[in-house]
Amino acid sequence: MPVAQPSRGKPRSLAGATILQIVPALSDDPAGHAAVEIALTLLQSGARAIIAGDGGPLVGELRALGGQWLPMINDSINPFRIRRNARQLTELIAAERVDIVHAQSAGAAWSALQATHRQPVFTVTSFPDRLSTGAWTKAAGASLARGDRVIAPSSYISLAMIDRYRIAPERITVIPRAVDTATFNPAAISGERIAALRRVWGLLPNMRVVVIAGRVAPWNGQMSMVDAARLIVAQGRRDIAFVFVGEDRRHLRYAASLRRRAQTHGIDTLCRFVGHCPDMPAALAVADVVVVPALQPPLTGRAVSEAQAVGRPVVTTAVGMLPENVLAPPRMSDALRTGWVVRPNHAGELAGAVGAALAYYPTAAEALGARARQFAEFMFSPQSVAEAIRGVYTSLLSRDR
Repeated sequence: MPVAQPSRGKPRSLAGATILQIVPALSDDPAGHAAVEIALTLLQSGARAIIAGDGGPLVGELRALGGQWLPMINDSINPFRIRRNARQLTELIAAERVDIVHAQSAGAAWSALQATHRQPVFTVTSFPDRLSTGAWTKAAGASLARGDRVIAPSSYISLAMIDRYRIAPERITVIPRAVDTATFNPAAISGERIAALRRVWGLLPNMRVVVIAGRVAPWNGQMSMVDAARLIVAQGRRDIAFVFVGEDRRHLRYAASLRRRAQTHGIDTLCRFVGHCPDMPAALAVADVVVVPALQPPLTGRAVSEAQAVGRPVVTTAVGMLPENVLAPPRMSDALRTGWVVRPNHAGELAGAVGAALAYYPTAAEALGARARQFAEFMFSPQSVAEAIRGVYTSLLSRDR
């Protein structure tokens, strides 16, 4: 005979509630910092915050804030590990009177679903930035589709989830990945850092700078930017440096072909292939415009978000989640734009957009940069993302079931 589900109780707020996040680890990376930021937001709301996962350098920070840490290796779809974690979670949920379990990996979601099956607990799941393609991992990812509420990092991923797992759209909330808007802040980037990079890159004082951000790889579209640079220079502009910033040792043949193409176009003296830059905030701050010319959906749209956080206009392509991370017509009016979106592998459109960005008068360019920074703070700051996730928790607790 099936066991009846217990009542979830009366609707209430976060105050006094207990929220358990299950994360792969509290590492010093965007995911780890996001988990701690969510915990801080919960604690400020009067809730209890527990995080379960593998260890990491942020455990001490969590505890210092007043959150609790539970060691649990969960970033695995091994059936024995899932059952073991489910038993541990069942005991924890009962002992700590957990109200919401937020699972952030497929293995964690399977364990959480088993643990909460007969308990009055809501489940929230977070989908990764890219859906898996293998048959086994597709099946494993189905656990993430079964949460009471499902968080997607973009509308692009949300639509793919609906198509693959037949999730009801009303169960999905789109919340973008956070970026470190404190580090990527023009006010935090000194003139000395910017001047140092300009010297290293061999930029003349009056040179305009187009930074092409991202690992040098065929699918990231740098070749189309070399072709666009030729078109821009053909209009008589030789006061522009095109700086390709990103790891360039993995695809050496492609990197070499970029240099050859620039030389063939006669623009090699205006192109800089600088490889990985350890100071990306300053690299973006050097730019007058940042270009992300991807041909295929990237894992994240972080480069676009970070550039806007530094207050720089962005030119990117209409692939994956990238158009969602910038304000541009027809999505927004021209007066509200923070960048341009063009078709992938269209050098003419790319050249036109970069030229339009460089043509802004100083006051208009300053206003566009301020809008970009404001948009980044509103959409991608860790605080904004944590507040949006808190809203998901609050809506679950307050709904009448």
